Amino acid sequence: MLLTIDVGNTHTVLGLFDGEEIVEHWRISTDARRTADELAVLLQGLMGMHPLLGEELGDGIDGISICSTVPSVLHELREVTRRYYGDVPAVLVEPGIKTGVPILMDNPKEVGADRIINSLAAVHLYGGPCIVVDFGTATTFDAVSARGEYVGGAIAPGIEISVDALGVRGAQLRKIELARPRSVVGKNTVEAMQSGILYGFAGQADGIGERMARELADDPDDVTVIATGGLAPLVLGESAVIDYHEPWLTLIGLRLVYERNVTTS
Repeated sequence: MLLTIDVGNTHTVLGLFDGEEIVEHWRISTDARRTADELAVLLQGLMGMHPLLGEELGDGIDGISICSTVPSVLHELREVTRRYYGDVPAVLVEPGIKTGVPILMDNPKEVGADRIINSLAAVHLYGGPCIVVDFGTATTFDAVSARGEYVGGAIAPGIEISVDALGVRGAQLRKIELARPRSVVGKNTVEAMQSGILYGFAGQADGIGERMARELADDPDDVTVIATGGLAPLVLGESAVIDYHEPWLTLIGLRLVYERNVTTS
């Protein structure tokens, strides 16, 4: 089976693939202080609970694919693959790895690996042109052409960052539960903040998505918008522009990259 690891700034998502099917997944906090040995113990604990894997670390894993937006964690995961999975083919997404996605940016190296992986998976699943909206630590918008080229994007503060900022900078405000309020017109401070966050980010997704779609295609209706990220479910029901929700988009992209660099090599 293939182990895929997507390291984000806040959370790390792991997925276990049996062929093209994701059979198990886990979400843990990203901690840049964890050492390779600590990460290996954590992986062993999670995978040891799965019935398709053996008791020994790495037993049943025949491939690993990793991308990370946190360089220090990527460094430690590189050591994990070397020390604990030395006989298992591993792909770490970084410059030189074949993704099949042309990057039409002023400086292609500054584009996050997860954004390229998401674009690859989006075109594979839904075709182009398309837009990927990733609701994570930041809310990112990635535009992909009809030919599967990464043409650019937008980056905005994420939902949790905005909530934290309100709590810190607002003297009478506090951190709130991210939940749907009773109505758009909040009847108390908590509901008013929930309304501003939920409908504000839904409006942001629609506004940026619609503008990007007009630049990507003569007919904006030809552009598919895919939502992903841990906080995507919060806005799905309120956004008019989102066509599909794919929570495992990055993991699917990691599987595709692994196949391009190992299976077909």
